[in-house]
Amino acid sequence: MDDRLFELESANAYLTKRVADLDDVVLEFTRRVERLERQLLLLSQRLEELGESSEPDDAPPPHY
Repeated sequence: MDDRLFELESANAYLTKRVADLDDVVLEFTRRVERLERQLLLLSQRLEELGESSEPDDAPPPHY
């Protein structure tokens, strides 16, 4: 009975550690995704600004 209890406690400790490790990984990926979403939003806004500020150039290129 003591061996079985020891095995269960050992397995529980291992699984508890694994869950904590996986939680850290999920938190890090969440931070990365949030940072990338902010960067994407900024780039998208900048692209829209550049598109709005430039006027279409209907003049032919200089070599014509």
